[in-house]
Amino acid sequence: MDASGNLILKGGTIVDPASGRAETGDLAVVGGLVAAVGDASGGDTSFGAALSGARTVDCSGAYVVPGLVDAHSHVFRYVSKVGAPVDEAHLARGVVAVCDAGTAGASTFAAFRELVVEPSRTRVLSMLNVSVLGLIDFRFGELLNPRTLVAEDAVKTAKENADVVRGFKIRMSTDVVGEDPDGALALLDAAIAVGEEAGLPLMVHIGETPISLDRIVERLRPGDIVAHCYTGKEENVLDGRGAVRHSVLEARSRGVLFESAHGKSNFSYAVAGPAIEQGFLPDVVCSDTSYRNWNGPVFDLVTSMSKLVALGMTFDEVLSRTTVAPAQLLGLAGDGYGRLEVGGPAHVTVLRQLEAPEELPDAAGGSLAVRRFETELTLVAGEPVPPVPWRGIVSSLT
Repeated sequence: MDASGNLILKGGTIVDPASGRAETGDLAVVGGLVAAVGDASGGDTSFGAALSGARTVDCSGAYVVPGLVDAHSHVFRYVSKVGAPVDEAHLARGVVAVCDAGTAGASTFAAFRELVVEPSRTRVLSMLNVSVLGLIDFRFGELLNPRTLVAEDAVKTAKENADVVRGFKIRMSTDVVGEDPDGALALLDAAIAVGEEAGLPLMVHIGETPISLDRIVERLRPGDIVAHCYTGKEENVLDGRGAVRHSVLEARSRGVLFESAHGKSNFSYAVAGPAIEQGFLPDVVCSDTSYRNWNGPVFDLVTSMSKLVALGMTFDEVLSRTTVAPAQLLGLAGDGYGRLEVGGPAHVTVLRQLEAPEELPDAAGGSLAVRRFETELTLVAGEPVPPVPWRGIVSSLT
């Protein structure tokens, strides 16, 4: 940025779901804050100070949106085998805040804080794993020894790190909780009790579970979160006729939330398409980026957004679920995340939709023609972050 610190994002389509703003115009940044939104060349007096020595970035044909927020990822690098490098995998691809979904547990949280949270330019939060071990290696389920769920440790860690821990995570997969339905339910109930004691939500991984999704969601509280709502695995949100399960709709009516984390094996076009067609949209759109999928099939949050638009969600619907909705879920709205507000921090992402469609995989063997959105620029408190190239192989359809 220039010495004055002033920046004008010129001529983009400014979309801010939090305020309902959607217009072509200019956005000015001064001192790390959004100084003005409107027409910098049309006599708009609010741009007066911002124009002094400002550098202009041409955003014509692109979307200027709030910095993206990813509510489900894995970024515990160095300690966990699944942790992706947070700034490269997220910030340089348009995501200004990210929540690590259960990679760290109580016994590893101090390392997570020192190695990831504190040195990263990306704002990093945590859904703390209810197992003290956390997700260190996918080959070894962290709750196969149920004694690793130590409620006292989880609650204590959450309370002592309230600036980072925003909830808890349990993976209900058979390779994590075992194949015994009664044992799995006992662990789920114990995890819910941890959330209850701490006054925080529980995020529950579904799909390949030893108990039905119906039995899982009936136990969840308002504000609890079902992860991977478009998984193609057996216990997904569709019933045998292809309709969204009654239990899922009933849970949503009680305030249970559903998020669309993609991951290496938990996003299916064959489930997402019919669910979206029936009006079952995720409450939050997220990526489940990890070291084992950031080169595909996930790539990044923006690619997950692109797939959902190709499946029938509107850009505005997807954008609200990657800005204002996750910011509210994670308690970041009060810090100015998830919105473009004059006087608020200039956390901004510039996106452009590419013309040529590309065949992109889901996580279940499916393929879909997708017009990808691409990140052109990210601002963190007004400071530009150059993008890194998309990691996929472009194969435009003919």
